[in-house]
Parts: sequence; C-alpha cells; structure tokens
Amino acid sequence: MSLTSPSLALGSPRFADARLAELARTDGAIAAWQAACAQDAAKAALQATGDFAVGLQQPSGRTFLAVDRFAIRSLCYRVVDGQLRFAERADALAQGPDGAEIDPQAIFDYLYFHAIPSPRTIFKGVFRLPPGHYALFDNGQLTVAPYWVPTFAEQGNVSFDALRDEFRGLVRNAVAAQLDGGKAACFLSGGTDSSTVAGMLSDISGKSGEKAATYSIGFDAEGYDEMEYARLAARHFKTEHHEYYVTPDDLVRSIANVASSYDQPFGNSSALPSYYCSRVAKDDGVTKILAGDGGDELFGGNARYAKQRVFGWYGVVPSALRSGLMEPLLDKSADSSIALLRKASSYVEQAKVPMPDRLQMYNLLLRLGVNDVLTPDFLAQVDIQGPAVQQRSVWSQAKADSQVNRMLAFDWRYTLAESDLPKVCGTTRLAGLGVGFPMLNEALLEFSLKLPTEYKLKGLKLRWFFKEALRGFLPDEILTKKKQGFGLPFGVWATRHDGLKQVATDALNSLATRNIVRPEFIHSLLGERLQEHPGYYGEMVWILMMLEQWLQTHAPQFKLEK
Repeated sequence: MSLTSPSLALGSPRFADARLAELARTDGAIAAWQAACAQDAAKAALQATGDFAVGLQQPSGRTFLAVDRFAIRSLCYRVVDGQLRFAERADALAQGPDGAEIDPQAIFDYLYFHAIPSPRTIFKGVFRLPPGHYALFDNGQLTVAPYWVPTFAEQGNVSFDALRDEFRGLVRNAVAAQLDGGKAACFLSGGTDSSTVAGMLSDISGKSGEKAATYSIGFDAEGYDEMEYARLAARHFKTEHHEYYVTPDDLVRSIANVASSYDQPFGNSSALPSYYCSRVAKDDGVTKILAGDGGDELFGGNARYAKQRVFGWYGVVPSALRSGLMEPLLDKSADSSIALLRKASSYVEQAKVPMPDRLQMYNLLLRLGVNDVLTPDFLAQVDIQGPAVQQRSVWSQAKADSQVNRMLAFDWRYTLAESDLPKVCGTTRLAGLGVGFPMLNEALLEFSLKLPTEYKLKGLKLRWFFKEALRGFLPDEILTKKKQGFGLPFGVWATRHDGLKQVATDALNSLATRNIVRPEFIHSLLGERLQEHPGYYGEMVWILMMLEQWLQTHAPQFKLEK
C-alpha cells in the first residue's frame, strides 16, 4: 500500500479572488487550491468560503490540508514512515498493514461528549483536522494551526430596520445559493430555523411555478412529537409536505447500519430520525436537501445562553457579601427541606464555577460518576481531565468581549462541528443524499459577528433579533414555541418494545466483556435505572449501545487487558 495520498478537493469552495475562481471553473478546484498555496500556504484557506476539505501534494514536496470554518467537510491525517497520509474518513487511514489501534482516551472522550472531538479520532495516531484549521507537512515537520478564529466586532448605533432588511436578504440568498437545480427540498422540524429555510425555499421556488418540498419526522410518544408545528409551517408556506413516523421497529432495523456507517463511534441520537427523513426525501427524487442547523448558534437561540447570563449576575454581587454572608449561609442549605433554599444553594454552587467548566456540571458521565461507570483498568489508561483542558483552550481562542459571543463560538466547535453537522452529513450520505446548510453561509456568519450581543440575547430573550426580523414572515406560533427538533424517545421505547430492549441489552452485555464499563453498572442501568427514568438514563443506554455497535463492525476483537 502506498504511503502517499493523491490530492483531493471536497465540497463546494467559493474563491473570492477572480483569478482563482476562474481557475476553479476551467481547471477544477485542485488547480485553484494549488495556485492559492503557491502564494501563501498558511493563508490559502482564507481565499475560500463555503464547505470544503482539501489535501494537496505540492510540487515542492510539501503537503497542504485544510477544512472549512465549521468542518462541514472532514479531513483526517496520519504520519507513517515520515510521510503524511490523508483521507476523508479516519477508518480509511487505519486499514492495511499499518493499521492503527483503538485509543482508550478517544473512548473516554466519546462517553464524555457523545462524539469524539477533533483533533483526536478513535484510532491512535490518526487525527481529524479541527474546523477552521490547516496543516502543512514539510521536510518531516507537521504544522497544524487555525487559519481562522472567530472574531466578533459588534456594531454600534445600528438601525433595526436596516439590519432586518439586510438579514432577510442574506437568508434568502443563502438558501438560493444551496440549490442544485433539482427538486427544492428541506428538513422541517417546525422550529424557527427549519421553518425559515422552508419559507425562503417556498418563496424562491414559487417564482418558477414550483412547490418546495418539506420533510418531517414524527414520534408516537407523548412529549416528543413536534409534527403539529411542522404542519403549521407547511400550510403557511404552502409546501409539498411529507411526513414519516419513526417506530421502534425502524430502530431495530437500522441502529447497527447507522452506527457502523460512521468512521468512529458517534452517539447523537437524532441521527436515526435524520436518516429516515433523508431516506424519504431520497425516495421522493430529491438529490440535495437543505438543513436549518446553525441559526441557534449564530444568533443566540440555545437556552443555556440565558441560563449562563443568570449565573453571570452573581459576579456583580460585592465579593464581601458573597464570601461573608451568602456562601456560608447557602452552603448549609444544600440539604434543606425548603425548596427555595436548595435552589439558591445550587445557584451559588454553579455560579462559583468558571466558564466553560460550568457548562459540564450536568454532564451525564460526570453526574453518574466516572469511577462508578468505568473500570479501573480503563481509567488507568485515560486522562479524565483531558476534555476539560481542551474545552478551556477552545473557550479562550475566540476574540469576543461578551460571554454570549464566546459561548456562540464555543458552540460552533462542539455543538455544530463535532456533533450536529456530522449527524446530518453522515445520515444524508448514508441515504445517498446531498445536503446544504444555508444558515452557515459566510455572509450570515459575518453578519452574526457584527451583530450586537443584546440583539442575540435581549435580557433573557433568546435570539431576539432573529425572531423580530422574521416577525410577519414566520407564523407567531413558531416564533414563540420551545425548541425541540428531531429528539428521539429511545429510552421510553426501550422500556416498552421487546425487540428494541433486546437490541440494547445484547449490545450492553457485549460491551461489558470489553473491560471498559463496569458490568455492575450495566446491570443496574438496564435492570433498574432505565425503568425509573427512561428519558434520562435512556441517553446513557444509547451512548453505550452505539459504541458497541460500532466496535462490533470495526474492531470486534478490541478488549482492554486486565
């Protein structure tokens, strides 16, 4: 097997430089990338926008790699015998006579994040290029660095009306830019982002006399089905609407297939609904579907932004009052029978923890207890502080004056690049469908970077500007609804459906033989905890099940030695 990799260019890069754009049009993207690298390899990726991943073997002997700002396109690399190999998938670099071992630290990261954040992959020595990063391999030396860092430059004295008109135009253009000439289609959860995409798509398609197609997933489980709002949006925008209700039997048929399709363990439970939605669209003749991911993270729509602002208020209390009265009093109230005192004590406990560590205070693995969940042999091989160290580094990188903007940049990495985008890209790929993310359009990104913080989170009102700018375009019911998405009622179903329960039980019992998770924890999880709180403990069952399903396909013999 050759140790070198041929040059590749993935995605749809758009080059601002006219010469590079013309070169890409006439000779292809690789030629344009080669020309950009010849000017300045370290800044070559700044010449392009859109989704892309590029790996070049340059005439000089250097190797250049880069991925887009959100890592919509992925690129992995590995140094073998002094040469750099690269591929879109991590498992492609772990095959052959130079195969790579499973990395226990990556398994811990997976259990912590429910995905394995870059640059680590599940394989030792195989790395994934983080979003907005490039790599340069020259004379045996590898440099990996960001070519782009989120930099917020908030505008002052801005006109709401002018911003609203600009924003609406940018969203419409972003949606139009993603169309491939085939049937115009998008996911529709009934939330603000997907409904906005559907509305713009309907408007654009209507100009040519066609109807936009929308695709929604439902669940026959109380508290999980959001189809009412999807139908409302579809009626409002007069789309050609399609629905599919996922069942427990669907999960039994597809869990192993979806889990093994990824190049490493992936635990976002929305992957299964996304896959079925993609299949329906594919069977309907759609070649590319648009997704609404990114609106919450660019414009302040996640509930934790407001929650953390509340915790931030504690910092303005005079330190003498905090340390001399409030903290001693409330420390003694943690076990109080008075609910208000317990809540105040919890508030102070969390407010005292600095960001971004505070965001992980309810991390599922940490709440369950790493020593209670994982075996001593496994823990001896991992750094349980590793994820926190990485998160602190990412937190500090963004150039932002407000905590809200810093949280947005943080979510661009961990929520979008490491979880939501791989979920959608992986499942649409498995269904044979292309996908586009208009909310991550570079012009909307630049607009977000300049938008005042208070326009994103006004007091405790989430994504204030986004909603106000679309008032009159979106139905009021959608503007005021709570965020949900394609959440999967796995835990509830796993306690009621024998087939699904058996799939989960078989997977976790098999995982128990690998000396990663304590067998007694698995016994308690399946036998007691899942029944007590299906929604909460079902998430851990899912995470462990998807890990085992992946291992059974890609590393069936893997087991930690005692």
